[in-house]
Amino acid sequence: MGKPTGFMEYSREVSKDREPLERIKHFNEFREHLPQERQQLQGARCMECGVPFCQAGMMICGMASGCPLHNLVPEWNDLVYMGNWEQAYRRLQKTNPFPEFTSRVCPALCEAACTCGLIGEPVATRENEYAIIEHAYEQGYAAPRPVKVRTGKKVAVVGSGPSGLAAADQLNKRGHSVTVYERSDRIGGLLMYGIPNMKLEKRIVDRKRRVMEEEGVVFVTGVDVGRDVKAEQLLREFDRVILACGASNPRDIQAPGRDAKGIYFAVDFLKANTKSLLDSEFADKAFVDTKDKDVVIIGGGDTGNDCVGTAIRHGAKSVTQIEMMPKAPDTRAQDNPWPEWPKVCKTDYGQQEAIAVYGHDPRIYESTVKEFVKDKEGKLAAVKIVKLSWEKDEAAGRMNMKEVPGSEETLPADIVLIAAGFLGAQSYVAKAFGVELNQRTNVKTEAGQYQTDRENVFVAGDMHRGQSLVVWAIREGREAAKAVDESLMGYSGLTVQ
Repeated sequence: MGKPTGFMEYSREVSKDREPLERIKHFNEFREHLPQERQQLQGARCMECGVPFCQAGMMICGMASGCPLHNLVPEWNDLVYMGNWEQAYRRLQKTNPFPEFTSRVCPALCEAACTCGLIGEPVATRENEYAIIEHAYEQGYAAPRPVKVRTGKKVAVVGSGPSGLAAADQLNKRGHSVTVYERSDRIGGLLMYGIPNMKLEKRIVDRKRRVMEEEGVVFVTGVDVGRDVKAEQLLREFDRVILACGASNPRDIQAPGRDAKGIYFAVDFLKANTKSLLDSEFADKAFVDTKDKDVVIIGGGDTGNDCVGTAIRHGAKSVTQIEMMPKAPDTRAQDNPWPEWPKVCKTDYGQQEAIAVYGHDPRIYESTVKEFVKDKEGKLAAVKIVKLSWEKDEAAGRMNMKEVPGSEETLPADIVLIAAGFLGAQSYVAKAFGVELNQRTNVKTEAGQYQTDRENVFVAGDMHRGQSLVVWAIREGREAAKAVDESLMGYSGLTVQ
């Protein structure tokens, strides 16, 4: 699709990030996007490859290749090139109810699997997606479209993250009456409080909330189902319940001195920061202030990077990021061919900012915490780390890590942020509904199913599959909605590509 020779005529062009030393002065999004006419040329680069792995979303070597939502990428790339923005939006909406989120926070699995990228630079698909949805809001294509006929069925969704929102959106469009319960004061789950404002401005979440409300979805915030509201009450009042509470148990670091004052989970650090920003622009001081502090972040993933960027914006004296794994190669290895997900080193916005501010990459690879050092008052004073070596256990067939003797190093630390991932769903919701958990502490279902072992109770998102990407959460929400619809009506008018 697009112009047959476009990939040869036009170079890849994407939005430009503002300079690090400029953008760290605020918590707003910092990308400058292309004007419409230049964006259309990016649509022209989509070649008639005949093998659109970009939309396949298939698992290769344990990782997704292409979009898990099966977005009709070649179709709407072509429509962008032709300037048919409304039709591009309609095709995008068939598979993705929230392109305003995915075009900002998705790692662009579609681009990693782009055939054009096999011989050069991939099509700027995520940028095209952004242009489509923002143009749709500007021109009114994305305006609310209230449902005309209701089925009389009622569904409760517990959790308003991407999976819960996706399920609610689909079921509401089907004509069921949907109420979404959220324990926080604002809807969005990780979209609101897990992802910093500079990656996803919260006005974007609020904009979509208003659309969904006008279409008929009811949001109830500040209510913790399982504590404030009993599960049995929901099961009496609603025909079906979907649990979409995420994987919100942070993985801890057990080392001597863990009880030191100044150690926080990254999820709590990021939530407090965003809430204080939204409530008072930090005037309430209800956040962890890193100004003039030595900050050590444990975890090298996206959450750790978000902590780097946030700490820098508050004026941290130093920021160090500890990563257990070795540094990935800068380019694809021979054993990691296209269309596999490229296992290469990524220097994200937070690390870029650290390099600009401190003059070096904040990451220390193949290391872990050995001890948290406290002062006489019990406050954190330093962190002892040790290098790791990875050795293969021939009997077990897996790699094990061992400490390297004599490699200990002490880092000054006033604040430690633990960004080591999540272990599964919080158990009190599962207990309240009497649903079984699997060995990973996710809610148990039959393979490929969303119905739990409790009648009329379904599950979706990270609470079902474990910690994952926003696109996978949306996919899970859509599939759970279809399963609920079938259980209510005996068939489903909902489609999941």
